[in-house]
Amino acid sequence: MSRNKFPPKPRHDPDEGPVYLYGIHTVRAALDNGGRIKRRLLATPNALARLKETGPVEGIPVSETTPRDLDKLLGGEAVHQGLALEVDAVSRFGLADISRPRLLVVLDQITDPHNVGAILRTACAFGADAVVTTSRYAPRETGVMAKAASGALDLVPLVEVRNLADSLLDLKARGVTILGFDSEAEMRLAPRDGTTPLAIVLGAEGKGLRQRTRELCDEMVRLDMPGPIKSLNVSNAAAIALFAATAGRS
Repeated sequence: MSRNKFPPKPRHDPDEGPVYLYGIHTVRAALDNGGRIKRRLLATPNALARLKETGPVEGIPVSETTPRDLDKLLGGEAVHQGLALEVDAVSRFGLADISRPRLLVVLDQITDPHNVGAILRTACAFGADAVVTTSRYAPRETGVMAKAASGALDLVPLVEVRNLADSLLDLKARGVTILGFDSEAEMRLAPRDGTTPLAIVLGAEGKGLRQRTRELCDEMVRLDMPGPIKSLNVSNAAAIALFAATAGRS
């Protein structure tokens, strides 16, 4: 393969510098989020017209661009659909901001932005109150994470905590049942009736939950998988866990 067939690398460093959100759904959700600081919108004429069909584009500078220029800015693998919105990272919440937690997703050192974005999207679909991550060993907000979340980054509170163990103890004191997932756990996941506040705790692929996190879980369960593969991508596991946690809701 010749050099020029490799997708170009992003012109900006996604781990530093500005945050660019891209794609119709992601940009629309960010524009509709009154708490999000928006800097400027880069758009092709066709993409801007499609975006305006979904809602107003007001109070933000708009610059016309081309797909090639967006590829150079974001990298050739970014599915930008002709749009890039420069923003400040979304404000993180604390546990105290969730006044009556009923359903939470807690991530124990999950660092892959694709997985975290996909989990945010699933959490939004199932009506979770928040997704909880640690200050360290969690991905910075990037366009990759926001694209995987498909707008959920601006719809579901992202709670950041310094000490996960202390936070789990706080949730337990507030009447939340801590449900940890492990492929080797003795108990199988069973549908819940939705009457008990629940925190679903998921660990990184390979490492799983840390020992202290396991000790603080009220229950450790596994997904019942009769097939030859006994583990799933963590974002897929989150979807099944959330389905079971909400299956008995009225």
